[in-house]
Amino acid sequence: MEAASAAPAADKRRHPFPWLNLMATEPFYLLHFLLFFSYFGARTSASQTLSTDLAHRLFRREIQAILAFLVLVAVKMVKEETWEAFVVNTLLYAKGFLFAITLVIDYHLALCYLLGFLVIFIITQQPPHDGLGDCSQLTPLQLESLLTEGSTSRFWLVEFRALCSSTCVQKSRIFPDLSVTYSNKNISFGVVDIGHFPNAAEKFGISLPGQIPTYILFENAVEVGRLPEFSYTEASVPTISKKLLCQHFELDRRLIQYVSE
Repeated sequence: MEAASAAPAADKRRHPFPWLNLMATEPFYLLHFLLFFSYFGARTSASQTLSTDLAHRLFRREIQAILAFLVLVAVKMVKEETWEAFVVNTLLYAKGFLFAITLVIDYHLALCYLLGFLVIFIITQQPPHDGLGDCSQLTPLQLESLLTEGSTSRFWLVEFRALCSSTCVQKSRIFPDLSVTYSNKNISFGVVDIGHFPNAAEKFGISLPGQIPTYILFENAVEVGRLPEFSYTEASVPTISKKLLCQHFELDRRLIQYVSE
């Protein structure tokens, strides 16, 4: 398909320093960087007016904040499965520590930073992972055509997501990574953005906003599995991970079965 064939071309045009490129081009990262960097200017100005005792206290608080921040970052680096989730949690910790430190300097400065973070939250959104792996970007009509008219694949595993959802953004790397490993002639991977096609949610029985992302496995145009299932309530929706998707849709077994044929 056109969407699938465009993915390799996009990979070839990928920036050699992707995180530097994101920081320079994405408002979400650029504004956070500028706001954090502004602390050095505020710190330099404040140090000229602080008393000796308060300056020493501020320095101790900065050291404590840095050490605590590094510990939390190390824990999150181990626990988080995607860089998107790791980065957003790291920024959250950094904002909390920056607010606490600026309270030591002056509460007016702390409120200014709090207002700045609020503005960034309102006007920007974290960008999703931009790779598709071996997935095909589908519209609901294209998906319906593939399922009804038939295709070369016996199975289609489709992710229904909405990139206006922070959960979908943080999990946006998982499905493309799985497609690279498990895509073959028997099973294909597709992505439908129900943020652009909200009517598809009702058509495929997806409850918004609590059940996104939703993953549905079709076998010969018939749904044979989904995650989260219909029985899940919004509060009981499981945390999406590569391990959970592999187990729920038996991707390892299907891959072994394909290789052995």
